[in-house]
Amino acid sequence: MRITVSTETCVGAGQCVLSAPDVFDQDDDGVVEVLAAEPDAQQAEAVSLAEQLCPSGAITVQV
Repeated sequence: MRITVSTETCVGAGQCVLSAPDVFDQDDDGVVEVLAAEPDAQQAEAVSLAEQLCPSGAITVQV
């Protein structure tokens, strides 16, 4: 699993951080930051949920 994000698309809703706090964070402006670009299998469900919940579609997960 590999995660990429579009910081230009991010609207700072924070759903990713709520869904997968070990994988995502937000900078001082509320823009998504990836803490673990290649999370382990235990985080897969949370990461997939974060991708689905992102209102701007800024998160892309490749399996």
